[in-house]
Amino acid sequence: MKGIHYKLTHLYVTFFIIFSNLAYPVAAQDLESKIDSLLLHVFNDKNGPGGEFLVAKGGKPIYQKSLGKANLELDINLTSENVFQIGSMTKQFTAISILILEEKGKLNVNDPVSKYVSDYPMGSKITLHHLLTHTSGIKSFTKMKSLWDIAKKEMTPKMMVDFFKNEPVEFLPGEKFAYNNSGYVLLGYIIEIVSGESYEDFIQKNIFDIAGMTTSYYSSDRKIIPKRAYGYHKKKNGYVNKTQISYSIPFSSGSIMSTVNDMLKWQNALNKNLLINSKTSEKAFTKYKLNNDEEFNYGYGWHLKEMHNNQTRQHGGSIFGYKSMGVYIPSKDIYVIGLSNCDCNSPTQVIKDIALLTLKN
Repeated sequence: MKGIHYKLTHLYVTFFIIFSNLAYPVAAQDLESKIDSLLLHVFNDKNGPGGEFLVAKGGKPIYQKSLGKANLELDINLTSENVFQIGSMTKQFTAISILILEEKGKLNVNDPVSKYVSDYPMGSKITLHHLLTHTSGIKSFTKMKSLWDIAKKEMTPKMMVDFFKNEPVEFLPGEKFAYNNSGYVLLGYIIEIVSGESYEDFIQKNIFDIAGMTTSYYSSDRKIIPKRAYGYHKKKNGYVNKTQISYSIPFSSGSIMSTVNDMLKWQNALNKNLLINSKTSEKAFTKYKLNNDEEFNYGYGWHLKEMHNNQTRQHGGSIFGYKSMGVYIPSKDIYVIGLSNCDCNSPTQVIKDIALLTLKN
């Protein structure tokens, strides 16, 4: 009887091990098919512009997909190597650059704007913290009708700041949260003043080079960008090439280009404290309060929201011809990123859905 019992136990253990090992690839296949289904519901035109998507866990990709065309005129399919405009996800890089300078003792987030731009209206009351958290009250230049007068002009950072600085404030600093592109342009200008370098050079040296982001750039329509994904709009009669603007306009609020693989390197560099130490980085991922003590869901360059009882760090971007979205779940080290080369296809909701699906899986 003992021999039979031993054999049965041994058989059960062997079966359990085999079954368990088989279950992992089945589960992975199941997740992949579910993500495919979510994406194809939104990005369903294989002959039109599309998007690039990546899901990572523990800092390594567990899913990657290319959908649609990188260039309609040349009939070239998108791949993971294609470079996209990331729009307002640029704000993450600007915020971390400010914290890099703070860590080096070059500035303090509680400094008033007037310390760096002496003639800025209300500059003694508006701090860098207000700019970082969209609580400054400065009018966003994207709301100004006169924006189209300069949209294609090459503007210096000072010219951009001068363009909006005399607009009436919409509220007193710290009174409200109102998403604001002007604040991040002003931060980029301050980065240049404090560092003595161009924003482009500062980002290259202090972020891209350190994180190993070899396919990320400050935007340009004139430079040759290897494997650029061309941007499109969708009109009644079909797709058209994106509207041309000067990237000196969005500047440090929205002028970075990247790939999904480089964006994972960015996330991993933050996690490994390669750019700033953990104590400094916490400033970016802290929820702050308004003057009335009301908490709001934004840190420095990231929306901080809950998903299925887990804290997340999120941000999207939209710029002519492109849309982007990234979600990071720190407790599970899950990162989901989507880049689209048509502003007709927003990855925002589907990336959130994929993050939730990965979280539950």
